[in-house]
Amino acid sequence: MIRRWNSLCLLLCVLLASDVHAANVTALTGTWSSKSNTVFTGPGFYDPIDELLIEPRLPGISFSFTDDGHYEEAFYLVTSNPTTPSCPTAVLQYQHGKYVLNQNGSISMFPIGVDGRQVLSDPCDSEISTYTRYSQFELYSEWNIVIDEYQGRYRLNLFEWDGTVVRPLYLVYRPPLMLPTVTMNPTSSAATETSTSTSVSSRHKIKRSFENRPRTSARKTATIDYDFWWWSALCLVVGCGSSYVVMQTRQLKVE
Repeated sequence: MIRRWNSLCLLLCVLLASDVHAANVTALTGTWSSKSNTVFTGPGFYDPIDELLIEPRLPGISFSFTDDGHYEEAFYLVTSNPTTPSCPTAVLQYQHGKYVLNQNGSISMFPIGVDGRQVLSDPCDSEISTYTRYSQFELYSEWNIVIDEYQGRYRLNLFEWDGTVVRPLYLVYRPPLMLPTVTMNPTSSAATETSTSTSVSSRHKIKRSFENRPRTSARKTATIDYDFWWWSALCLVVGCGSSYVVMQTRQLKVE
C-alpha cells in the first residue's frame, strides 16, 4: 500500500513538472512593459533604417514574444552614481532573435548578433555617448504569468539565471508590437547565412513597413465647433437682413 502511494505521488510530481507552464493564466505571446509604461518594443524604440535608438521619456524595459518563437527586447536603464550624483549612467539596448521554452521552466534567448544595438552614456567619462553593436545570449531560469492583485492586469514575472527577480512586466499589446523578425542589418560576415538578394529584400520590406504604417481616419474634434457657429451666424445675419428688407418694402407700400 505504501509503495502504491509513493508511486502515485511520484507520478503526480512528474505530471506537474511536465506541465509547469499550464498554471499561467494567459499565454506568453504579446508585448510586456515595466511599470513606467513608457518603454515598448517596436519602431518607437529602434529605427533599423537609420540604425537609431530612440530615448523614451522614462527608464524601463519591454519584451515581446510571438507564437512561433521570436522575441524582441528594449531596455532603457539609468544607474545612479552615489559618489557623483550629477553623473548617472544611462544605457539603451535593443535585441531580437529566437527564444526557446526549456523543459525545466527556463527561457533561452538567442539574439541575431548583427542587429543588436547599444548606446552607453556616461557624462563623467565622456561628453559623447558610445554607440556599438550589442549581442548577448540571455537565460531566464524561471517565469510565470499571474494577475496582479493591485493593477488587475496580466503580470509577467521573470527571474535571471542566478535567481535575481526582474522588475514586473505588464501585458500592453497583443498581438505584439515588434519590428520584422528577419535580419534587418546584415553585414558581410552574415553573407553565408543570407544571400544578397534576400538581404536587399529584407531591407526593402523594413522600409515599406515604416512608410506604410496604418494611419487612423480619426480626427481630433475641438470642444467648440467653430464651423457650425460661423455658418449659423452667417445664416442669422442673412435671415435678419432679408427680414429687414421685406419689412421696409411693406412699410413703403403702406405709405
